[in-house]
Amino acid sequence: MQHCRVATYTVTRGTFQEVADAAEAGLLPIFRAQPGFGSYGVADLGDGAILSISIWNTRQAAEQASAAAAEWVKDNLSERVELVSNQVGDLAFLA
Repeated sequence: MQHCRVATYTVTRGTFQEVADAAEAGLLPIFRAQPGFGSYGVADLGDGAILSISIWNTRQAAEQASAAAAEWVKDNLSERVELVSNQVGDLAFLA
């Protein structure tokens, strides 16, 4: 079974694309370097809302990703986004 980390953010300054570009350049390499990484992406939900989702081989890896993401966002995007929710769960399937 795979596991996922799902977080939502609100853009407080700038655009979705600016935030997405920053995450691709900065957070994605951090995730790729962690054991158990599967995939990562962000989605524009409209009205300034962003979905961040990453897939991991273990729940522990997904939980460690939550900590890594929180630290990276604090250091790099704290003036651009606000965390709304952060959850880790078991992924039944992804096709």
